[in-house]
Amino acid sequence: MTNETAPKIVQLPSSVTVKKLAELLGVPVPALITELMKNGILATINEEIDFETASVIAADLGFETQESVEESGEGALTLEGLNKILAEEKTSGKNLSPRPPVVTILGHVDHGKTTLLDTIRKASVASGEAGGITQHISAYQVKKHKQLITFVDTPGHEAFAAMRKRGLSIADIAILVVAADDGVRPQTKEVIAYLKERKLPVIVAINKIDKPDAKPERVKQELAEHGILFEEWGGDTMCTEISAKNNINIDTLLDNILLVAEVEDFRADQKRDGLSVVLESHLDPQKGPVATVLVRTGMLKVGQDVVSGAAFGRIRRIEDFAGRNLESAGPSAPTTVYGFNTAPQVNDVVQVVGGKGLARLKSKEALLKDTAKSKTSKIQGEGEEEIKKLAVVLKADVQGSLEAIEQILGSIESSEVNLQIISSGVGNITESDVRMAESGDALILGFNAEPTSVAKRLAENSGVMIETYNIIYKLVEAVKEKMASLLPPEIVRTDSGRLSVMAIFKTGKRDMIVGGRVSEGKLLRGSLIEVLRDGESVGSGRMTNLQQNKQNADEVGQGNECGVVFEGSVKIQVGDTLVAYKEEEKKRSL
Repeated sequence: MTNETAPKIVQLPSSVTVKKLAELLGVPVPALITELMKNGILATINEEIDFETASVIAADLGFETQESVEESGEGALTLEGLNKILAEEKTSGKNLSPRPPVVTILGHVDHGKTTLLDTIRKASVASGEAGGITQHISAYQVKKHKQLITFVDTPGHEAFAAMRKRGLSIADIAILVVAADDGVRPQTKEVIAYLKERKLPVIVAINKIDKPDAKPERVKQELAEHGILFEEWGGDTMCTEISAKNNINIDTLLDNILLVAEVEDFRADQKRDGLSVVLESHLDPQKGPVATVLVRTGMLKVGQDVVSGAAFGRIRRIEDFAGRNLESAGPSAPTTVYGFNTAPQVNDVVQVVGGKGLARLKSKEALLKDTAKSKTSKIQGEGEEEIKKLAVVLKADVQGSLEAIEQILGSIESSEVNLQIISSGVGNITESDVRMAESGDALILGFNAEPTSVAKRLAENSGVMIETYNIIYKLVEAVKEKMASLLPPEIVRTDSGRLSVMAIFKTGKRDMIVGGRVSEGKLLRGSLIEVLRDGESVGSGRMTNLQQNKQNADEVGQGNECGVVFEGSVKIQVGDTLVAYKEEEKKRSL
């Protein structure tokens, strides 16, 4: 029983016939067809199935598979996975070169963390850069003795809380700020416990030393009681007495950071593709999804295809913390990245991948969770509408066509309907595309790409729509029409007449009978009614009946007196004006 055989590994192409798969797995064709049927796939001996379907069947039969043509897409890298890569990189020692230290500032509320960050930023950011900081960014770099130091503003940041919860941190060095006039407080103790757990190098900054009641020696004693021992007391923790407000000893603090960095010798591999952590992200109305990231290792470059959790895209622009354009960013660089399809989540890892199709493949799992929430059209809450979404799976005959179509579709602008390409690729439409479309409630669009017979049957059984085109503009027009059909119709209002209210005959709970003279136009029975009082609208309702000389009338013209039965919640008063109007729905286009 101890000699359990490991599963046999089989190399499979991106698509394979049922007959060929049976040969590769060494199983009879009827047995393979039976396994396919168990998985809801109806395929004959000469029909092709895709790699994902073949992998599922192979696994059921006890095989492991590897894709022989394309790199198989792994799941999005986690923070834990990134930390393992960084640890392995450090152990290997290959291609490593020095990188700036990443510093975070921690401490109790009101002990001066924010003031210290502001002072360092204003005093030490390389000349001419400070004025360029036009946006809030959670990380920045300063230069001291021609060496860079990266500061990450995490204390009050949700990113830090989340990292701490998972026992992780992106910082190399921590500055523990303690006020000289206040000492160790509950939050200080909490931070100390966390730093000990993380075994992070610490520099203590005793702040507010210029205050009359400052007692730095007492603070040192309190910290010693909590296990923070300073160098002069035989420990290994550096201490700097500062005043963040008055810029006292800030240079000394920066020197101490560089000393610790020299001892720790922080290094990274600049020759590999970049791996970064998202510090914050948002959706800018003008610029689209924006992510602030910290490069942990490797180089992040404009034009690279990247994936980060559920987000993916091609980097079209990189800015440094001062808002200046960069072509690339190396380890420890805080940068703002543009080009994601959606704002990535804080703490997600940004990894470079082999191509746009692969980037989407790698984010497929996370995307499915999002698309499950955002069906093509839905309403959230009472009268509170979500942006409507048209989800599509896009297949084309060649990469050039695919990129051209994606570019054109990406230029369709609408603030009310969002086109979401949940997957795209080159080649025929396969059963994996159908499953993706079914999970994401999406439409499959093919350009010079037809569904395989297996995919066609699967689509019919699962209710997935497939549309194919051989002219790009026809495909684009079809998409625009489908998006336009999701737009709420335009309501066109046409006023027909006005009535000056001269008498109230009856007041009910939801209806009233009023009399008056038509001052403008004509009143039409069944019209909608807007009630104006002193020229201001006070409510609206509907006319359920119209009478002239106590006889029902279809319309009453200008200058005539009439009675109106009004239905609505507003209480009409003598002197009000009733505006009769109708509303028509008009289909909109993009």
